[in-house]
Amino acid sequence: MLIERRSDGQVIEHSSTDRGLAQDIPMVVLVNGGSASASEIVAGALQDRGRAVLIGEKTFGKGSVQLLHTLSDGSELRVTVARWFTPNDHAIHGEGLSPDIEVALTPEDLQAERDPQLDRAIEYLTTGQ
Repeated sequence: MLIERRSDGQVIEHSSTDRGLAQDIPMVVLVNGGSASASEIVAGALQDRGRAVLIGEKTFGKGSVQLLHTLSDGSELRVTVARWFTPNDHAIHGEGLSPDIEVALTPEDLQAERDPQLDRAIEYLTTGQ
């Protein structure tokens, strides 16, 4: 499902199985710059395994594991201890995921209450293309 590379050099592979319901039903995942962290892990795993097609815009690129330490004055120190990679070893942090089908969502679309990303996803699911 993902590869975790820790700052001490340890590599941890988190796995899943192909078993489950609805394995033959087409799947798309809508992504954009607001897709970050855990959503990127899931989207990247589905994309790398060929289980889903990503549609939309490049994701944010938040693929780090941080430990939070509260200091005596109440401030916080965040220490990065690991980075996440997709099953095919693509870096998430600072890179983001590229969609299989890129579809921009413009301010004009939002103002006109249009969603070309959703429209493209529906088209893909109904036609397979």
